Amino acid sequence: MAEQLVRPDPISGFPEWLPEVRLVELHWLDEIRRIFESYGFSSIETPSVERLDVLQSKGETSQEVYTLRRLQADSKDQSDASIGLHFDLTVPFARYVAANAGKLVFPFKRYQIQRVWRGERPQEGRYREFTQCDIDVIGIDTVPLHFDAELLRIVVEVLTALDLPAWTVNVNNRKVLQGFYEGLGIDDTMAVIRVTDKIDKIGPDAVAELLSTQVGLTADQVAACRDLALIRGTDVSVIEKIRALGVKSDLLEEGLGELGQLLESLADLPAGTVTADLSVARGLDYYTGTVYEAKFLDFPGYGSIAAGGRYENLTGSFTRQSLPGVGLSIGLTRIFAKLVAEGKLETGPSSPTDVLVVIPSDERRGDALATSAALRGRGLNVETYHQADKVGKQLKYASRKGIPFVWFPPFEDGRDHEVKNMVTGDQEVADPATWTRG
Repeated sequence: MAEQLVRPDPISGFPEWLPEVRLVELHWLDEIRRIFESYGFSSIETPSVERLDVLQSKGETSQEVYTLRRLQADSKDQSDASIGLHFDLTVPFARYVAANAGKLVFPFKRYQIQRVWRGERPQEGRYREFTQCDIDVIGIDTVPLHFDAELLRIVVEVLTALDLPAWTVNVNNRKVLQGFYEGLGIDDTMAVIRVTDKIDKIGPDAVAELLSTQVGLTADQVAACRDLALIRGTDVSVIEKIRALGVKSDLLEEGLGELGQLLESLADLPAGTVTADLSVARGLDYYTGTVYEAKFLDFPGYGSIAAGGRYENLTGSFTRQSLPGVGLSIGLTRIFAKLVAEGKLETGPSSPTDVLVVIPSDERRGDALATSAALRGRGLNVETYHQADKVGKQLKYASRKGIPFVWFPPFEDGRDHEVKNMVTGDQEVADPATWTRG
């Protein structure tokens, strides 16, 4: 009886790429890592799993946690019952800092690039496995406000270096929102923040309806909240637009001062790069000051491609020590998958190989291997063809993989080495000890 074949379909929500696409993703990762390190950030990596009590310490996404259980475990074996895959890098980072606070140098500038897993329904922009690129500065008792601007500069540099379609980074300050709502006499300011954070998805009219029916605001309060959420600006003039609404509170003034300082410190960036957007709230409870959210301009309904903000007590579930900070996450998979889907990702060869070395004959295989080793020793990526096929077949192999150069070792003693440029078709005599790709 023939063995039944298993369908090779990938699982929904777990992206996988062809080699030429994966090479672009690796280049992006190298570029992001380079920029993070150029600002003095150090890399850490935490385990893919955490204890469930750690993962549930923040509460908001505990229902999305994938738990682990061995396939062969029996009902009495509970050794893996208390661990799960991390659903973001923020909670593991908070646990890491609390565990190692006595060994770290503060302010601690960290970056972390890892896969994360979320048990939610796959849809455009949402995946069950994806890569996040996080960057944070965390300090003891305080973190200077200028780090808010530094992280913004970093994300602008990353998004620019990746040559993405048009985007902007929207900024706001939670103190502005909370202070404004308090000035209106609203007690449950977090409820208002969670509703207004949906304005991009449901629109200002729907937000106004929810503020009235769900939060219980008066018509005047709803109108003021809506007016605030519609304010935009690219410079400090936005501060006066907010003040013109006539709402006053000490916390509002503190937030306006921080927002104005942030916009002034970024005034040298290209126009439109950073926009003060008073609808940006970031619904997570732990944000306390500056909040960021980067989005594609051509895909307004698509989710944020980078986001973050300032927090005062991220490690509060793990230590009584005050460790505030500011952080930002770049959604690498969300960006990458969108460009692939829209046909906007420019790919190149499907192989990292610089040079393919031809096997002239079985008798000359040793010469080919020696040539490959010599070129590889000089820093080139070199592949030796796998068998002594006809030259035309070996050239076709190189062409299909996008290998730019093909090397011909001597077919017989006394002959010169030659190298062929697969783009121009030129072929010339070359020395493995001195040749460099043009």
